[in-house]
Amino acid sequence: MTDSHDHAFSTRMSHAGRAGVRIHGFVNPGVHRGSTVLFPTAEARRDGAAKRYEQYMTYGTQGGPTHYALEDVICEIEGGTRCTIVGTGLAAVTLPLMAYLKSGDHCLMPDSVYGPGRNVANTLLKGWGIETTFYDPCVDEAGMAALIRDNTKVVYTESPGSHTFEIQDIPAIARAAHARGCKVLMDNTWGIHTFQPFQHGVDVSIQALTKYVGGHSDILLGSVTVNSEEDHLIVRAAASTIGHYASPDDVWLALRGVRTMAVRLKTQEAASIEVAKWLEAQPQVAKVMHPALPSHPQHALFQRDFNGGCSLFGVVLDAKYSQEDMFRFINALKLYGIGASWGGYESLALPTTGFITRTAGTGDFGGQMLRIHIGLEDVKDLIADLQQGLKQLG
Repeated sequence: MTDSHDHAFSTRMSHAGRAGVRIHGFVNPGVHRGSTVLFPTAEARRDGAAKRYEQYMTYGTQGGPTHYALEDVICEIEGGTRCTIVGTGLAAVTLPLMAYLKSGDHCLMPDSVYGPGRNVANTLLKGWGIETTFYDPCVDEAGMAALIRDNTKVVYTESPGSHTFEIQDIPAIARAAHARGCKVLMDNTWGIHTFQPFQHGVDVSIQALTKYVGGHSDILLGSVTVNSEEDHLIVRAAASTIGHYASPDDVWLALRGVRTMAVRLKTQEAASIEVAKWLEAQPQVAKVMHPALPSHPQHALFQRDFNGGCSLFGVVLDAKYSQEDMFRFINALKLYGIGASWGGYESLALPTTGFITRTAGTGDFGGQMLRIHIGLEDVKDLIADLQQGLKQLG
């Protein structure tokens, strides 16, 4: 699209990455499957190999037209220039860590990081001689500067934090990191388009496309987006070396899902705020962790840096309730599935107490916790279901 950023997000998602009249006039790009790529001459293959990170196919693992279309869409969403599609959201977390870190390096991760990301740091990275320090996600610029060592190469961020929804001061963290030559990585899945990472100092943006881009809880995908050719070559070379690849069929489903994402996000965000406000007023609830609520500790940062929210938030029950009480409440719900992931059309309620590891003194939440994802059901029905569930607590 010409001058695409002059258009609204919904318009851009309707047009980005489309083949248009170039492919016989069909609206959607086709599914291109393949491993072997043939060349007309040996010279052409030689020249193609030199450009293999420039969307020039030398072998199927480099991706194809279907992958390239989704890469274009993700760049349109996040404001980046180059994107690499991988098979899962966790693969999108691990790929840039492996691309930028080597033995003897030091990495900083927020204490609120996605659990499998913490596991990667404590197992694979540790085994490769890479040390990780987990820091308070609410650190300020001076605090971050004090944490950076001479061998710190990556400052990882995730805002809001997984399960507990702390908003990080990304611009301040990025200033401190860049002053010492560190790369800033960010898991931006929650703020998929409401937070523009490259406008706030992020070098590498990570997305679990499994969530809102897919939108229907039936694919696994991830993306790593950058805003410079230098970073693209680093990430793409690592992906090629490791053998990362995503199914073109799943990529095509993501392209299909993204066309309705703006509508789904708008509806689900509004419903989540309504549900969160209702829960906040219930006597059984100690607090609701939704960055869009004025009661959230970092609400001012959220208003400064985000232009909207999404459908995922946390709930802390009153301290008098036990884990068994929380389970009884969740088990009584009729419209909320009990399961991981989020971003689909269905509502979810997931116990999080007992599934959170904290090592930087940020683990006191004051009560049993659960995470709620609001789907596309009618908000009045969702609230009514929560109301009957809370009655199980007395």
